[in-house]
Amino acid sequence: MDEHRTGPRRSEQARLAVLGAAAELLARTGYENLTIEAIARQAGVGKQTIYRWWPSRGAILAEALLEGLIFRQELAVGDTGDLRRDLTDWVERVHAVLATDQGRALFRALLAAAAENPELGELLRVQLGADGGVRARLAASGEAGPAAGVADVVADAIAGVIILRALSGQAPAAGSAAALIASLLPG
Repeated sequence: MDEHRTGPRRSEQARLAVLGAAAELLARTGYENLTIEAIARQAGVGKQTIYRWWPSRGAILAEALLEGLIFRQELAVGDTGDLRRDLTDWVERVHAVLATDQGRALFRALLAAAAENPELGELLRVQLGADGGVRARLAASGEAGPAAGVADVVADAIAGVIILRALSGQAPAAGSAAALIASLLPG
């Protein structure tokens, strides 16, 4: 994420310390209690170091998400050989995260940060499937359709439904994950 920045390059050790501290504090204290000061203290770096490399706690969390430090299990797409079942299971796990107060608050903060920062938006897009596990699983299955770009469109559609539900606070109805996948991958 820092390849577009000018000025001093990030220390990889400090970067990983900040990301790890943010993930640990998020799990321990929740998003609403997560502060830049606490992250800096936990990581053993100065606040100025954090602000030099990340504009907000949402940006830190977006990068931690990309690195697999947050919601690793929930965002991993399985491969049982049954594409529809794997994607349905993934959507249900993401919905379960969004059903918690912490998951909903974190996701909304990530969306807000992404709306203000295109780099963060791309990171979130990657994690929600457009370039990550969902797209890769679709492309590997060969079931997404004959056109090369169909896997991208299906992955974006799944991410779009998840984002819309997160923003609206609407709880998914029973069976909605299976219905979504069936509508995108009929047959």
